[in-house]
Amino acid sequence: KRSRNSFMIEIMFKKGDDKVAMLYTSPASENGKSSLRLGNNIWLYLPKVRKPVRVTSMQSIVGGIFNNSDIMRLDFHVEYVARILKEDSNEYLFELKARNKYVSYDSLRMWVDKKILLPTKIECFGASGMLIKTLEYKNIKDFGNGIVSPGVLETYSPLYKGYRSYLIIDSTQSREFSNELFTLDYLSKLAQIR
Repeated sequence: KRSRNSFMIEIMFKKGDDKVAMLYTSPASENGKSSLRLGNNIWLYLPKVRKPVRVTSMQSIVGGIFNNSDIMRLDFHVEYVARILKEDSNEYLFELKARNKYVSYDSLRMWVDKKILLPTKIECFGASGMLIKTLEYKNIKDFGNGIVSPGVLETYSPLYKGYRSYLIIDSTQSREFSNELFTLDYLSKLAQIR
């Protein structure tokens, strides 16, 4: 398997259903970049430009097969309406349809582990019904304080044959943050929060 572009997200902040902020630290070309998602709107802060730039959910901030919405995902119920297609003793298979045209994928097919109620695999489809990519959630970990989450997110696509991209989660914790953190003015200051 060939990988395509590796990167590190130093810190990811999430609040409520529709606020996500992130700080990138590596490779060196990504260091100091940060991004903010408020609902369907995503901005990227570039240290050299010193101001946020609006980007789309289908663009990739860091390259590779992941796009902005894959990494800065909102809770699924915000963007999609779900229905059960199939159920067995171990998992559910859901079909999710986009609530509006601003969502990155027209529909998803999602396999969910019944015991831990977390996705294990998601197939992402365009409006034409074409498979755009597959996301696999692996290495489920107990991070403590009631947080159970995948340690690895892997993605691959028929559009990038032979390539895979990985997002590895080293640790996670629950903290409260003010709404000020989720503003365009605060994007340049994310590195101050550790």
